[in-house]
Amino acid sequence: MIFDAGATGISRQTSALLKVQQQLSSGRRILTPGDDPVASARALEVSQANDVVTQFSKNQETAMGILGQEEVHLAHAEDLLQRVHELAIQAGSTSLTATARKAISTELRGTYDQLLGIANSKDGAGNHVFGGFMSETIPFGGSIDSLMAGGEIDYQGDEGQRTLQVSSSRYIEISDSGIDVFRRIPSGNGYFVTNYEAANTGTATINAGSISDPAAWRASAVQDVEVRFSVNAGVTTYDLVDTGSGNSLLTGGAAPAPLASQRSYQSGQLIQLKSQGAEPAFDLGGSVSITGNAASGDKFTIEPSSSQSVFASVAKLIGALEAGGTTPAADARYISDVRAGISNIAQSIENVVRVRAQVGTRMNEIDALQTMSGDMSVQYQQSLSELQDVDYSKAITELTRRQAELEAAQQSFLRVSQLSLFNFL
Repeated sequence: MIFDAGATGISRQTSALLKVQQQLSSGRRILTPGDDPVASARALEVSQANDVVTQFSKNQETAMGILGQEEVHLAHAEDLLQRVHELAIQAGSTSLTATARKAISTELRGTYDQLLGIANSKDGAGNHVFGGFMSETIPFGGSIDSLMAGGEIDYQGDEGQRTLQVSSSRYIEISDSGIDVFRRIPSGNGYFVTNYEAANTGTATINAGSISDPAAWRASAVQDVEVRFSVNAGVTTYDLVDTGSGNSLLTGGAAPAPLASQRSYQSGQLIQLKSQGAEPAFDLGGSVSITGNAASGDKFTIEPSSSQSVFASVAKLIGALEAGGTTPAADARYISDVRAGISNIAQSIENVVRVRAQVGTRMNEIDALQTMSGDMSVQYQQSLSELQDVDYSKAITELTRRQAELEAAQQSFLRVSQLSLFNFL
């Protein structure tokens, strides 16, 4: 009995001492759930929450990398379009020689190829950046000659935006479809498109026009308008005609309006697309400017803006440069085409800038989420430390106490084990 009791006591004290030693060596207060069931359960919850935050942090890094690659492509595309815009402005002169036009056209063709390369670019994983969900398919294809003839580029991707979960409640877009970046671009000034009649014989040219009252344009029942010119006794006038009904917007009757009801024309003066004086009420909310000498019967059209790809805009500009012209009327058509190209390229730049701004906004949001995730991870680590980590000063004190108790148990067992009744006989 004495030996069993002594061995049990020494074993108990040794076990307690070893536990304190394990706590010190591991730095953990809780070695098994039984040491502190409540704290163990809470530590498990905190650890799982921290693991989730860690995974979201990895997703955030992935999303930031993918968006960073897209932003680089968009920045390059914007630089190329800025160069196209500069060349278009440079080309907007009838005094350019055929050689100068050819040089500009050659550079534009090279820029077209670079833009197409950006639109078909891949990310580090081999996915097409601007293909939508169809990331393995080459998004854009088609002949530049067909675009110059009035066609449109083929888009083989879709309109999907890939997303990635970067927090418990936030899925962020990590891609933009090529149709949104490069194809769905408003033509003209974004509200309407101006053009000339192919049969015009005068030297008048029209600009892209502008909108001063977007609400009036959207509310107008008439948005397809023709500016028709008449020349009588050396006096040039124009009529505004609703191409849908064929009626004059100046009188409300059949076109052309009587000469007395038409407006007088002065080269370069703004033509207001709204009623004046006794005219029937209409207001398209904008104006156009026509410059040069208009011949009798010349017509210019104003139509609602549609969508056009950046590739079609560049191709049409190339077509205008390569078409050339040897007559004053051909020069006027050339200037009108170049002006339209300048307006379309400006819309393309604005669209790329818009998408870049969206990408930048997402990157800023991810950056904020990364900061928050880092703070949350620190907080979780602190909570785990409070729940699990050993208090070294307390543990060392406990170790000293356990050593003393073990030594006392060993010494007492040694003395008791030496007691014997026969020693007194």
